[in-house]
Amino acid sequence: MTNNLKSRRSGRSLNPKFITDLCMKTRILIVFLAVVFGMGDITVSRASDDNDIATITDIVLVRPGCFVATVLGSAIFVVALPFAAASGSVHSTANTLVLTPADATFTRPLGDFDSLE
Repeated sequence: MTNNLKSRRSGRSLNPKFITDLCMKTRILIVFLAVVFGMGDITVSRASDDNDIATITDIVLVRPGCFVATVLGSAIFVVALPFAAASGSVHSTANTLVLTPADATFTRPLGDFDSLE
């Protein structure tokens, strides 16, 4: 009786490697389907003005330059502070050397170069 059951079984045996491979394929399929279904809600929309190059230029070149200007302006302001205090122009000196570059670095919208003038 047991020999008949063995001969009717399929040629595949349930060894651990086969089970592991089957589980891995199932997991990959589940992750793939979750990503596909998750991306179904994403709508691609763009603003009317195309300023990709301006944004990239701002991130790569202008923001680091403004940051360096803020750091150097702060150092120069510390050196010039006694002279500015003696002349009563601390506020305008701080505005020129520190606040203007800091605003251009941290508060200006990406790709907006109008406020740099």
